[in-house]
Amino acid sequence: MPIHLSKEINKLKKSILALCTTVEENVRKAVTSVVNKDIKLAIEVEEKDIEIDQMEIDIEEECLKILALHQPVAIDLRYVIACMKMNNDLERIGDLAENIARSAKAIAEFGDDDEQRKPDFSLMMDKTRSMLKKTLDSLIEMDTNLAREVIKEDDVIDDLNREMHTTILRWLKENPAKAEYYVRLLNVSKHLERIADYATNIAEDVLYMATGSIVRHQVK
Repeated sequence: MPIHLSKEINKLKKSILALCTTVEENVRKAVTSVVNKDIKLAIEVEEKDIEIDQMEIDIEEECLKILALHQPVAIDLRYVIACMKMNNDLERIGDLAENIARSAKAIAEFGDDDEQRKPDFSLMMDKTRSMLKKTLDSLIEMDTNLAREVIKEDDVIDDLNREMHTTILRWLKENPAKAEYYVRLLNVSKHLERIADYATNIAEDVLYMATGSIVRHQVK
């Protein structure tokens, strides 16, 4: 690999890992803001999303510069293309974290007046964050086994999301006066499921980077 291309690839790697770390932290804060009904923390998440958006733009420009100036081939080309895709998915995860934070603020305003109908997001939140962390680790280490674990775990999140929807919709029928509250809860579940989907996309891109194999749409 030419020395100038090597430097640009290393710079790109550092940028994408920095974005991964920032997004993962914002998801953690968004989840915590829901659990603790922490409006202040939710606002921090919303403000951080502006920085994530700028990081996404900067990384896209880095990728385009590498493609235009160095015309990489083989594994270097796969790496740059995969980074462009991951960059987009990470920005969308950041948007979903912001959406969860907005729901957290609304949920906090409703208080705890319904002790019988409190959703337990803990398992879904823990597994979604675990998937995101494993995805980041698989990228750092180029660990294809870890990436495959993430892909398999997506089905678990899908099942938890369906269970949560069934429960919350039942509560909605029992207490339609709190429709807005239950819709916010449904949104949190939906956004967590979408974060898991994007984490899966990134894991698939790690496999593409490492092996050149495209695993999207394959039966798990």
